[in-house]
Amino acid sequence: MSPVALSALIAIAAASTRVLAQDATSSSFVPLASKSFSYPDGIPYQADPDNGVRGTQQGYNLCNSTTEGPNSMCQTAFTIGDTEGEEVAWCTKKGRGTRLIPAGALTGVQFMKTPGYLQVVGFIDQTKINLQADDGGGELDPHGADLRGNPLGGLVYTNGFASNNGNNNTFQQVHEWHK
Repeated sequence: MSPVALSALIAIAAASTRVLAQDATSSSFVPLASKSFSYPDGIPYQADPDNGVRGTQQGYNLCNSTTEGPNSMCQTAFTIGDTEGEEVAWCTKKGRGTRLIPAGALTGVQFMKTPGYLQVVGFIDQTKINLQADDGGGELDPHGADLRGNPLGGLVYTNGFASNNGNNNTFQQVHEWHK
């Protein structure tokens, strides 16, 4: 087991392909970190449907109970190397349309909340979430060299900062995040 930084509600890598050169390809291009989609009604099927140098978004962002399961390609995380452009979201709770982290995969977790960020760190048996035991991970964020994000079109939402009077169903988009 190796320590892995887990993003809030834990989005973790689960794909593999080749690396391509990265660059923004159009003057009308909008970087992923500049795109905003309200939850839940404003989320598009794909946040980055354009075909850039790295290709097209592999998964989708419009995730719900019908997309949930071990083959989900949901790329919308709820407070998440050479494959970072194609990662999918894994969560600890049902109902988000993602892959579920199986029982026994998380062996220790620490949660910290400050006024400026949420942090979840811990230990995980990576082999239970489609990663090799010695995989050191990669960086997931809304930028990437071509500003299309890693994964391409990936979105992150949290209810950790909402002044929601105890309503845990009020989510806001997080524009700056990393694994």
